Amino acid sequence: MYKGSLLAVFTLTSAITGLAATVTVNWEVTWVWAAPDGYSRPMIGINNTWPCPMIEASVGDTVVVNLLNKLGNETTGLHFHGINQINSNFMDGSVGSSQCPLPPNYSMTYSFTVHHSHSMGQYPDGFRGPLIIHNPSDPFLHQYAADIILSISDWYHTQSPTLVSQMLQPNNTDFQPPKPNGVLVNEGSDGLIPVEAGKTYRIRIINFSAMTSAFVVFNALQMQVIMIDGTYVQKQAANQLRIVPAQRYDVLIAIGDNDKQNYPFLVALDTNPDYTAKNANPAIAYRTNFTGQLVNDPKGNVKGKSVVDKFYPQDDMSLLPWDNQTAFGPVAKRWVLNFDYCRDPNGYPRACFNGKTFINQKVPTLYSAVSLGNNNTEIAAYGQVTPLTIGYNEVLEIVINNHDSAIHPFHLHGHQFQIIERPKSGRGNWTRTRVVPNMPMRRDTIAIFANSYAVLRIRANNPGVFLLHCHIEWHVEMGLSATLIEAPERLVNYTIPQEHIDICEIQGIPTEGNAAGNELWYDTDGFVTINPTSYVG
Repeated sequence: MYKGSLLAVFTLTSAITGLAATVTVNWEVTWVWAAPDGYSRPMIGINNTWPCPMIEASVGDTVVVNLLNKLGNETTGLHFHGINQINSNFMDGSVGSSQCPLPPNYSMTYSFTVHHSHSMGQYPDGFRGPLIIHNPSDPFLHQYAADIILSISDWYHTQSPTLVSQMLQPNNTDFQPPKPNGVLVNEGSDGLIPVEAGKTYRIRIINFSAMTSAFVVFNALQMQVIMIDGTYVQKQAANQLRIVPAQRYDVLIAIGDNDKQNYPFLVALDTNPDYTAKNANPAIAYRTNFTGQLVNDPKGNVKGKSVVDKFYPQDDMSLLPWDNQTAFGPVAKRWVLNFDYCRDPNGYPRACFNGKTFINQKVPTLYSAVSLGNNNTEIAAYGQVTPLTIGYNEVLEIVINNHDSAIHPFHLHGHQFQIIERPKSGRGNWTRTRVVPNMPMRRDTIAIFANSYAVLRIRANNPGVFLLHCHIEWHVEMGLSATLIEAPERLVNYTIPQEHIDICEIQGIPTEGNAAGNELWYDTDGFVTINPTSYVG
């Protein structure tokens, strides 16, 4: 059986004018040897190169990716992180939820329209890249001279399948994930970024990490935050940011008029369970750091240090959406998810929502929703994928109680959710929301503090099947995911591209019926209820 890989393409929004067009790329997914930190190892690249290429498009464009799997020993898929896939849920790329895996030597076309600014996820093995969306209506269009992309990632010398296999063992009694070997900035660059005196730059920061959040500090230069996770915000100053895996920040930075000065910046990986913990044991420490330079004087000192005594990152709850969108309401349904570590019946370490770990079923969840007719509202039809249904245009409130002693990043596909409440560590379970903010911030990935909770809201106006999951990749592999089946009444007879159906059929994967491919929604014969004891991705 093949193992699986998933390309994560992270979306950023830029500003440029132009007419709608079709942007087409032809990608072969291939193995590449590379040594971004000096240690050579096999990587997953595109067209025999790594880092993976960037895609650029504009609002209104159609993006077409012709993907050919040439890995030989792994299946693959393609997820555009931050693209909501409006009217194109079958292009979300979540293997097992919205498509079947793409086997070696087969191709699949992804096509979707840009409306606004997971088989095993192997972006830890380098299978990731940026998608830049140019927006002619960008409210900050005339406030900067040029763009800079700053990607951050923890990095591992061992390939993901081996790391996951070692993690998913009964002797992992503390549920420990793999620890990174180092940090990459701009996929292994030297961190020397040229700038010019007197100019303002838009720096687009992406955290590609599999596990680790990162503090980002430009010591002598103050950041002005203008966008988070594709949502424009009212400009706010920040001296420090803490960016969890999968989050994106756009900031403006003004370079001084002195053309003989370079500006060091610091990226510090936060490997602490909870950096806010008092009397932590072991003590809070930052051992994996990277210092780069905004270089205004190439002949000057490019080895300056960036020193931070203590981290006090900006609170993203203080940001306000640019469009002044008020809180969604009234709430039609509330989805409460309690996160705990757990063990499966064979004693293997798992992560659970509400006492159940996520297990991929035989039929992709979207395909079940499409084929079950009016019975697609029956959550028992979908198997152990922690499903919930919500009607079209209804307001869903999502409550996530984090019972762990560590901070966790949670991500929802298909939406930028409103953050109604997100207290600091130690607040326990949510009981009720006393004050609903008038204009809550929106983003698609949130840090939920240790032994605390978050309250989120969406308006269910994007019919489809969307995962909600921890964005620590190792916890996804442990089963920390849930499935939102949005507006199922509008998914009846929804058309899935025949090419996608064919990819399933060549692998013997059923494309109709409930989770096991049974015609009767309540026939649970063949449901997958126990995780395999050997890891296959």
